[in-house]
Amino acid sequence: MKNLIPFIILFTFFASIHSQSISYEISFENAVHHEAEIDILFSGIKNDTLSVRMSRTSPGRYALHEFAKNVYGFKATDSNGNKLKVIRPNNHEWQISGHDGTISISYILFANRADGTYSQVDETHAHLNIPATFMYAPSLSEIPIEVNFNLRKDLNWKVATQLPLISGTTYAAPNLHYFMDSPTEISGFMLREYKVGSQNVRLALHHNGTEQEVDTYFEKVKKIVLTQKEVYNELPNFDYGTYTFLACYIPNVSGDGMEHRNSTVLTSTRSLAKGGMERNIGTISHEFFHAWNVERIRPQSLEPFDFEKANMSGELWFAEGFTSYYTNLILCRAGLISPQTYVERLVGGFNYVWNSTGRNFFNPIEMSYQAPFVDAARSVDPVNRDNTFISYYSYGSVLGLALDLSLRQKDLNLDDYMKLVWDTFGKNEKPYTINDLHDILNKYAGKSFGDFFFNSFIYNSEMPDFNSLFSSVGIVLKQNTHMPYFGASVGISEDGKAIIQRNTKINGAAYNAGLEKGDVITSINGNGFGQGQKFDDAIQQFEVGDTLTIDFMRYGVEKTTTVILDSSPRYTITINEEASKEELLKRKAWLKSE
Repeated sequence: MKNLIPFIILFTFFASIHSQSISYEISFENAVHHEAEIDILFSGIKNDTLSVRMSRTSPGRYALHEFAKNVYGFKATDSNGNKLKVIRPNNHEWQISGHDGTISISYILFANRADGTYSQVDETHAHLNIPATFMYAPSLSEIPIEVNFNLRKDLNWKVATQLPLISGTTYAAPNLHYFMDSPTEISGFMLREYKVGSQNVRLALHHNGTEQEVDTYFEKVKKIVLTQKEVYNELPNFDYGTYTFLACYIPNVSGDGMEHRNSTVLTSTRSLAKGGMERNIGTISHEFFHAWNVERIRPQSLEPFDFEKANMSGELWFAEGFTSYYTNLILCRAGLISPQTYVERLVGGFNYVWNSTGRNFFNPIEMSYQAPFVDAARSVDPVNRDNTFISYYSYGSVLGLALDLSLRQKDLNLDDYMKLVWDTFGKNEKPYTINDLHDILNKYAGKSFGDFFFNSFIYNSEMPDFNSLFSSVGIVLKQNTHMPYFGASVGISEDGKAIIQRNTKINGAAYNAGLEKGDVITSINGNGFGQGQKFDDAIQQFEVGDTLTIDFMRYGVEKTTTVILDSSPRYTITINEEASKEELLKRKAWLKSE
């Protein structure tokens, strides 16, 4: 409670100085039909016209989201209940005039998607992402905010949020940005708390399981918190002394994870009893690492976060990608997965990145620029991302791996580089640029090393020498060049038709033969496909370099082409059972395993 007293005093002080106030109330009487009723009271308004709007973006997401589409029943009155003039200059904004210094707004919100961006209201919970829920006044962004969650007594609900509590179910925010960054879970969740030094780490878990399952899961959460603390030697100083995991593992949510300054949203349809105990924990690891990397080690390009337009950043290969690298590494170090499992999990992302033709078009910085098009963005026209895009999560993750193993060849490591970035930019919350990351690597590992890494792999799209890097820690990287490769994703339907499901890979066998997504392959060398047969199995009967006659249908027209099979570009990554003593020691130091 002592952490909240200074804030409440400060809140009262600022409110009195501004002589302006903003208070919200949200109710859920029609939750069964996914509706929330929202009231906002703006007092002490000095301008003739007040503009209020719904956000188009959400913290942690980079694409546009049209939250205003779920708002209806809008009303605006003055302090005496008189209806005010409202003009709609665009889809997202309401301009209100004719007031007497007070404006009372009410509207209905339809909300039925629970994830890290949207809101969901039903009789299981009220899952609230603030930008998707509440209107705001841009001109009053520095005014303190109060919000009261008017709970249904019949549903046994309670509130979990990073917002500090004033009293009852009324919470506060020091300004608009903190309010928008404060997701809230209202449900009959189960709560667990753990002290790390003077700070409190909480898990508010809404699920249909048992208290014992929560106990077991929280032990895993605690291991992740403490293992990540070792990377930086300290936790961030959480506002109000508390960090909260807001987890919903119920059937009616959409799987997601989203970081915030002092909390994170975690949604999954997997219950703890049915795979979630192991499969949900990776999202915990990823999102908590963001408490340092992206929330406080913050790209300059995302400051200040804009709620009215898409937010583009060239640093996501580091902010999201290096966080992704640590996701499974932390699970291994915490003893939640074995070193064998960790190494086996490297192969999917590794093949995705290094076999993608996207490196021919964009470097990691430019891939990061694509976020507004791919980060839960919506579009209906076909795109060619199969050939042009690599997720900055995956790209950055394998670059983090490359940098860590490269540093370890110099008896350095990525942990200490991250500590230096944290000490320079994170602790004092000074936003960084790509040049700053480059300069710190030069300072840590030497100019020639830092320049080579950035010039080769960040400003350009070269591939690190992973054979040497993996070998240094007793891991074997191989390509099976004797395996034939068709160069397309093909699925066989129940009636024996092989349909190309994705854009064919540029300069691959199928691409060079003129085959495209949607083509229906009817036979290979005159032979059709058996029921239950897999297309890759049909290809494996041939040799690299074989020429195949492919009969196919396109737009109802029969066609024939020839395909010359390539060798497989896919890699395997395995632990070297005959690794030297030095390699074993380096692997143990890297994975911190016994």
